[in-house]
Amino acid sequence: MKSTIKVLLLLIFCGAMLAHAQITTFTHVIVVIQENRSPDNLFQGLCSSPFGTSKSCSITPTSSQYDIQTSGWYDKTSSTGTTNPSTVALDNDYDPSHKHSAFTDICDVNSSGVCRMDGGANNACTGTCPTKPPYHYVTNTSSILNPYLTLATSYGWANYMFQTNQGPSFPAHQFLFGGTSAPSAADDAAGTFAAENVSPEVGATAAGCVALSTTTVELIDTTGENQTIYPCFEHETMADLFDAISVSWKYYTPSTTSIWTAPNAIDSICVPSKPTGGVCTGSDWVNDVVIKPSQVLTDISDCKLAQVSWVIPSGQNSDHAGSNKGGGPSWVASIVNAIGNNPKCKDGETYWDNTAIIITWDDWGGWYDHEPPTFLAGVEGDYQYGIRVPMIVVSAYTPAAYVSNLRLDFGTILRFMENNFGITEGALNFADARATTNLSAFFNLKQVPRVFQTIPAPLDANYFINDKEPPTDPDSD
Repeated sequence: MKSTIKVLLLLIFCGAMLAHAQITTFTHVIVVIQENRSPDNLFQGLCSSPFGTSKSCSITPTSSQYDIQTSGWYDKTSSTGTTNPSTVALDNDYDPSHKHSAFTDICDVNSSGVCRMDGGANNACTGTCPTKPPYHYVTNTSSILNPYLTLATSYGWANYMFQTNQGPSFPAHQFLFGGTSAPSAADDAAGTFAAENVSPEVGATAAGCVALSTTTVELIDTTGENQTIYPCFEHETMADLFDAISVSWKYYTPSTTSIWTAPNAIDSICVPSKPTGGVCTGSDWVNDVVIKPSQVLTDISDCKLAQVSWVIPSGQNSDHAGSNKGGGPSWVASIVNAIGNNPKCKDGETYWDNTAIIITWDDWGGWYDHEPPTFLAGVEGDYQYGIRVPMIVVSAYTPAAYVSNLRLDFGTILRFMENNFGITEGALNFADARATTNLSAFFNLKQVPRVFQTIPAPLDANYFINDKEPPTDPDSD
């Protein structure tokens, strides 16, 4: 009789555990967007001890290897055709070009339409520029990169995550927020996209529907980059899809008019106070755009997290070459730790058990990467895809050291959000429709939630919440 009771109790316990584990969708999705890095530039540490002890790196990886090239970077300017990279600090004092022209140089497409990935050694650079500026990788001095390396090896890593666009931050953030950098849906269908950052590049006054009347952005179409437009667009975004089904969203950013603040370039969200040079006044803008990145940390601790969050760092914590102060790895860890360590909310909700965190970088920053992007068929192929960027996926349902070998892009992230919240995948009919997969392979929602282990980092949430230094824009170039 006692053994029967024990078996019944065990079955009840296991049933309770399975019931707890079997979520069908995530309640919250956080997209953490960092700045201007490639996997070969930022994640060499995946290939060395202690992070490289269980997995090796290879440029022809098996399902369990990290696709990082550690030496012999392709270089057509070298007599041998290769260059061994030099080290550079995360908070270095120069910035390689990451304009569309820099993509073209680095890609160095051959007669078959395939990128050789051997150009760019002499690309333009600002600051104190060394020889061959792109051919450097970040050294893990004082273990500054350990939070990133811990996250990548403890959760999910994407070997083949490519930025959708072939250029810098302004168009990249339009793709991350709305699936396109085209001024309109008709322009997207015609293959006409905003291809560069705004000009003139004047920092905080530069971008969106509140830019000065003299501000323009270059367009690319099937004939090349030979047109410009005022950077105020109108088309459907992910925010519109969420509003339609009452899914709450927030966009955390350090500045109202930064090129990183994607909603400021959508007319119906911004609702500018005057045709040019005004301020955004729209209800979505007022209610959902938060001009303080660290507010995401207090919203988590106060149990006020929106269902979808885009999180943009200050320039100091952005990883942007030539201007960051090395806080990026700790900043990202602070968000993950806030979710993982937050106690139950008053309604009993535990964020760690129902939140997916997607960490990616908006563009490659002009740095070398060995993996050639594929180009889309049709008119969009003149600007899609761009160079590979890192992506880490974190959740209680993501296996440790999981490596995805699917080809992904920003549209893949949008498809994941659509699927998660019951929206038809590809509903925007932009990059989300052109992508071929979502991120479901990173999650096993039927498993018991993993117990969270704090990500060690030199700076914690309290540092970022109480930091009095005025936030700088992550990027203006």
